[in-house]
Amino acid sequence: MKKNMGSADRIIRIIIAAMFVALYFTGVVGGTVGLVLIALSTIFVLTSLVSFCPLYLPFGISTSGKKTTS
Repeated sequence: MKKNMGSADRIIRIIIAAMFVALYFTGVVGGTVGLVLIALSTIFVLTSLVSFCPLYLPFGISTSGKKTTS
């Protein structure tokens, strides 16, 4: 599993995850939509921690700044 996320991408994902969690716990968003946002925030944090996004792989996207070979 090669890293395909740069630091800016990781920081943006963590900020978005924090916003989703804040929306849920302040009661702005609730119910099914709130649970979906919590699930997305968990995925964003996990992919940020490992610096790998599985959705980038089929499209050949890499924000890490390093050239990857197929």
